[in-house]
Amino acid sequence: MYMLNTQEYKEEKIKQALDMLYVDRVIEFRELALVILNEKALKAIPHWKEFVLNFCLDVEDAFNTWTGKSTLSVKSPQKALTLLRQLAHNKTHMNQLTHMLNLSCTISIEFKELYKRLK
Repeated sequence: MYMLNTQEYKEEKIKQALDMLYVDRVIEFRELALVILNEKALKAIPHWKEFVLNFCLDVEDAFNTWTGKSTLSVKSPQKALTLLRQLAHNKTHMNQLTHMLNLSCTISIEFKELYKRLK
């Protein structure tokens, strides 16, 4: 779940891209944070934005596996179930889950685009 810890990403650029993204997506970050973390955990974790971003990158990675863009790994089924269970917690309709998946993918895609544009 620590997608940002790969050699693909540099720490300084991650911080810049995350700060830029957070300015525009503060509501979405907060909404996702309250779903995957609770209010108490949100206050206790100093790097909750990075946690949310890692989660979003995981969701996009899982989506790429579901659509056949990435190969299926041994951990893919467990990862998919874990992501869906976290996002679906306390949801009553499939539309609410879809909304959370869309938010996650949007944040991931926008982060990657911002990261690419930074020098």
